[in-house]
Amino acid sequence: MGVEIGIIMGSQSDWPTMKAAAEILDDLGIGHETRIVSAHRTPDRLWDYGAGAADRGLKAIVAGAGGAAHLPGMIASKTRVPVIGVPIETRALGGQDSLYSIVQMPRGYPVATMAIGGAANAGLMAAAILATSDTGVAARLEAWRAALSASIPERPGD
Repeated sequence: MGVEIGIIMGSQSDWPTMKAAAEILDDLGIGHETRIVSAHRTPDRLWDYGAGAADRGLKAIVAGAGGAAHLPGMIASKTRVPVIGVPIETRALGGQDSLYSIVQMPRGYPVATMAIGGAANAGLMAAAILATSDTGVAARLEAWRAALSASIPERPGD
């Protein structure tokens, strides 16, 4: 299982949220890596990560950030690899600051933006991107969705 998805976050405190993306990718048997890449505190690391992403074979990057939340957009400016942004919930504004920062990217540098704290859906979006060209991933994603549907009861219980 090679590494096809990058999961990056601005700080260690983002990991409890971003871990959900890694868990989804593990469930689907998709190779991924996790890194702390701060747009403000480690800009050289960000530049190197983004510039080398395509050459290293990444097919998508899930980027989580809170507050000013510049990480997803800055990574998008350094790579042609699709970037999926995850706004991290913040104490001050509940993550709305993160959401607004990530969702309003300038023309030419799109970031597919999930809901606040939506790392699990970001992992599923990354899997769906891979599934367009990998029949094995497509089959596993379809099976995962079928299992989810089967787990929903038809009638409410007491």
